[in-house]
Amino acid sequence: MRVFHHLLANNLVANITNFTVWFALTFWVYLETRSVFATGVIAGLYLVLTAGLAFWFGSLVDHHRKKRVMLGSSLVSLTFYVLSFAVLRAAPPDGLSGVASPWLWLLIGLVMLGVIAGNVRAIALPTLVTLLVPEDARDKANGLVGMVTGIGFLTTSVISGFLVAWGGMTAALSVSMALTVLVFLHLRFTPLDEPEPHPTSDDQRAPKRKVDLRGTIAVIAGVPGLFALIFFATFNNLLGGVFMALMDPYGLSLMKVQHWGMLWGFVSMSFIVSGVVIARTGLGSRPLRTLMVANLIAWSVACVFTIQPSILLMTAGLVVWMFLGPFAEAAEQTTLQKVVPYERQGRVFGFAQSVEQAASPLTAFLIGPLTQFIVIPFMTDGWGAQAIGGWFGTGPARGMALVFTVAGLVGLIATVIAFNSPQYRRLSAAYAKPS
Repeated sequence: MRVFHHLLANNLVANITNFTVWFALTFWVYLETRSVFATGVIAGLYLVLTAGLAFWFGSLVDHHRKKRVMLGSSLVSLTFYVLSFAVLRAAPPDGLSGVASPWLWLLIGLVMLGVIAGNVRAIALPTLVTLLVPEDARDKANGLVGMVTGIGFLTTSVISGFLVAWGGMTAALSVSMALTVLVFLHLRFTPLDEPEPHPTSDDQRAPKRKVDLRGTIAVIAGVPGLFALIFFATFNNLLGGVFMALMDPYGLSLMKVQHWGMLWGFVSMSFIVSGVVIARTGLGSRPLRTLMVANLIAWSVACVFTIQPSILLMTAGLVVWMFLGPFAEAAEQTTLQKVVPYERQGRVFGFAQSVEQAASPLTAFLIGPLTQFIVIPFMTDGWGAQAIGGWFGTGPARGMALVFTVAGLVGLIATVIAFNSPQYRRLSAAYAKPS
């Protein structure tokens, strides 16, 4: 466990470093160009690259020692950050202030590749939980992983804002390079006794095929109900795209931007508290049941937390939503760690990450125009305003609120169906089998 705690701390610093660079780039590009298009492309690049490369990252994790992969991740990130710094210094004075500037897009591309290189750690870390933590304590270890994610989420935007205000991208890249070197050195001298990866039968038949999507799908299909679990998480993320697209506009309709930022920082602390609770109490003997109960509560809250234009009601709903997120994530990881063979876990985690993370941006892309051109007029002067506007309220903000309520109802119905499905019972039975 001491080694696991070292790896957890190492990943925390690495995650904060990489995501600080991403947030700093977004802030800085907007301040330089005043272009929402440019910042949207940055977000799109991150999501597309994350979904597209997760398969390959999972194969890297399975075919190499995990420590070696994580060290390589830091070296690749450092290389791209150094190149980004060189471009930043070499660009002409006005070469980075226009959206059409090739210097700007070269800088964006290099920085994003450095950030994406760090994503391999998110796949390697759950497999190290399997390697280093006894089975009966993995749920608690996954809670610590969730806590690390929460700490990074809470601190990243604050650090990025200070760095950009203090010294722009020069400061952000300088700090990121220094921290990446420290992360590499700490990991290099952290002892990790792990076996040399053993190729599976598919790997032996096709040693040059590193991604092996067909073999990964076969492993998932071989565990009753596992595809259903991944599909369920993907569907939840699909609905979660509503929050990605509308949460900031809705919050800003109720309060000033500085107050919204402070509120979001406060709400994010529940993510950390959740990780601490899981680390102390675990998820129980039936993590799949915990996952379903967490989703039942979360979607029930989503049905009502915007039912009236109340800051207090919204805050309470977000606190509960953020608190339950790590329970669902830890339950999924704990289940995968038990039912998937260790030598295949990297590829399965990569597959799940790729499929699940592709869902939220898809909904976010679609829900914006749908809300703007259909739901908001419906709740401003349309039939919805006439039918329920008397108690629900009318106007653009109430249109967004209605989308949250409908998404909550859909999520609640889907969870009830999943909870009573034969796939849930089969996967629960597979998890209960002795290792």
